[in-house]
Amino acid sequence: MTQQGYWDKYAEGWGVYPWPDDSKFRGWTQYEDHGPGLDIVGTPKSVLELGCGDAKELVHFARQGIPVTGIDLAPAHLEKARERCEGMDACFVQQDVTEFLATTKNTFDAVISRFGAVWFTNPRELLPLIRAVLNPGGTLLFTHGPAVEGCYGPQGMYPGALRGRPITVRRWSYTPEMWEEMLLDAGFGHVQAQVLPAPDPLDLGTLLVVARAGG
Repeated sequence: MTQQGYWDKYAEGWGVYPWPDDSKFRGWTQYEDHGPGLDIVGTPKSVLELGCGDAKELVHFARQGIPVTGIDLAPAHLEKARERCEGMDACFVQQDVTEFLATTKNTFDAVISRFGAVWFTNPRELLPLIRAVLNPGGTLLFTHGPAVEGCYGPQGMYPGALRGRPITVRRWSYTPEMWEEMLLDAGFGHVQAQVLPAPDPLDLGTLLVVARAGG
């Protein structure tokens, strides 16, 4: 099954849960109300999310009157995203993120990805494309799971029950130091990458990366 098929499956079954009360932002990590708030990206006038899912993050920017754009492969996710952001300045596109970034004529003040496409795309290809659509002084913020020690680069996975027809997906995992080096190579300026500890220090932390585009 293709990566498109994986995300369709995820959105239609594995990844669809009852919508939480989204009256407030619940954080960038996998733990509710944990980590920095929305202000970590500054005061953007436009926001792009790569792998936006059902827009749980973007809706909070859109409610402030900020134009938002979300890219995702799964129609089921985008249907929920459009419903969630109905009546707001929000655009949602079903497309591979590298194809979108390589062809869009728009630029953005902030690009975000919470456990999204940055984790599932070759960063050597993706990061220069992100840098090209960021306005001077703009911010890239992404979070995902930290790398397993000694296991870096692309890693294939068989998510699900490991039965029946194979469903595969690849993730790219690196240490914070490796991310910093790749971001600097891609033309970013100030870069901060860290593994944010979980609320319970015995639990899995979160890779949190913030990079700024030079002016």
